[in-house]
Amino acid sequence: MESTQRKKLKVARLSIISNTCLTIGKLVVGLSMGSVGVISEAVHSGLDLIASLIAFMAVRQSGKPADEDHHYGHGKYENLAGILEALLILVAGVGIFIQAVPKILGGGGEIESLGWGAAVMALSAGVNFIISKRLIAVGKETDSPALVADGWHLKTDVYTSLGVFAGLGTIYLTGYTLLDPIIAIIVGILILKASFDLIRESLGVILDVSLPPEEEEKIKEVLRRHAGQYIEYHGLRTRKSGPYRYVDLHLVVPRHLPIGTVHLLCDQIEEKIEEELSKVQVLIHSEPCEAAKEPLEEGCSTSCISRSCPKGPKD
Repeated sequence: MESTQRKKLKVARLSIISNTCLTIGKLVVGLSMGSVGVISEAVHSGLDLIASLIAFMAVRQSGKPADEDHHYGHGKYENLAGILEALLILVAGVGIFIQAVPKILGGGGEIESLGWGAAVMALSAGVNFIISKRLIAVGKETDSPALVADGWHLKTDVYTSLGVFAGLGTIYLTGYTLLDPIIAIIVGILILKASFDLIRESLGVILDVSLPPEEEEKIKEVLRRHAGQYIEYHGLRTRKSGPYRYVDLHLVVPRHLPIGTVHLLCDQIEEKIEEELSKVQVLIHSEPCEAAKEPLEEGCSTSCISRSCPKGPKD
């Protein structure tokens, strides 16, 4: 657990360092060139830097164990960080439009030192490609939504940097400076899309949306494998908090079964679910089959099964 947390914090720090260097470089070159496209990329990297700082703090906070005030742990700090990052990116996208539209109306303006601009864009694309690949890999490995979100932010920056690089090259060849604010508008659209996607994903977890269908199917498959040991199950509920999953359900068992046998069955089901899904906490509430009037040596009576406890699992 500690080694996983250290790995998450290490890659989060790496993102902060790279974004700091790229933001300063893009801003200096963009201002010296007078290029709104390069400046928009500096703003984008600046917001990525803030997002990386938020991701770092969220990862550090989410690693804390449950306490008296947070009985379910601190996992949702990572999802909250995702929403904050998305809002910051949304602001950056709007700011780019505010800068670019007057340039388009003014015919594009003058742009100098195209070589420096192209160099910093190429460097930015290369660095962010490496860092984003590492962030996403570690984020998926550790099931960290904050790191995955940060990685996708940087991957978006790779594409936009390459777009600005291509635009500057075209301006150098044609002298058509109006391409600069047009590219900035395209960058702004990509940024807005990334922010809306991230908001939708993070809000889903904050609002306790159930686990993905493929993960719930794994839970149901475990229950099907134990179908001969209980009557039915119902009330299956799932949710996620940061990298942690929570599952609870009601398990109807034959009325005569000793409590120790029922407890062992629940433990076996929980262990199998934990083998299928990482960082999952399972809570099973066992219920007796009430239609059985007398304890029996084997299973529920036919009347129990037919009237109130249908055969096989249901949900």
